[in-house]
Amino acid sequence: METDATIDMLLAHKGSNIWSIGPRATVFEAIKMMADKNVGALLVSEGDKLIGIISERDYTRKVILKGKSSRETPVMDIISAKPVVVSPGDKVVDCMRLMTQKRVRHLPVLDANQKVVGVISIGDLVNWTISAQSAAIDQLQKYISGGEYPG
Repeated sequence: METDATIDMLLAHKGSNIWSIGPRATVFEAIKMMADKNVGALLVSEGDKLIGIISERDYTRKVILKGKSSRETPVMDIISAKPVVVSPGDKVVDCMRLMTQKRVRHLPVLDANQKVVGVISIGDLVNWTISAQSAAIDQLQKYISGGEYPG
């Protein structure tokens, strides 16, 4: 794994499952889908068009704390519209910085035609970085101990 990797490399390794829901679905349906898919956010789409993202954070802050009913509230009422997005060629480290600055945990990945090609989470980025650093350390240890250096 490369320490200077791009998002397309991460998606090739992780896979690019995309879980989405329509804006007229209920928040309850969205939360159930998140639980079933073991994810913390869903893209909100109409056809092929990304219109927002709904996360567990949106649910807790915009439904539970406001006393709304998740079975009656439509997803559209609580989505984060205009989500922060990245492209496949963006660097992993830049995406980590962007997530920290914007205080988001999920980034839709859009290609040049604005088509969603994946979603990355902060956990995906951290796991990639840890694996890349471990591989680099292993290579350095082999080099120092007299083993062959792969570069």
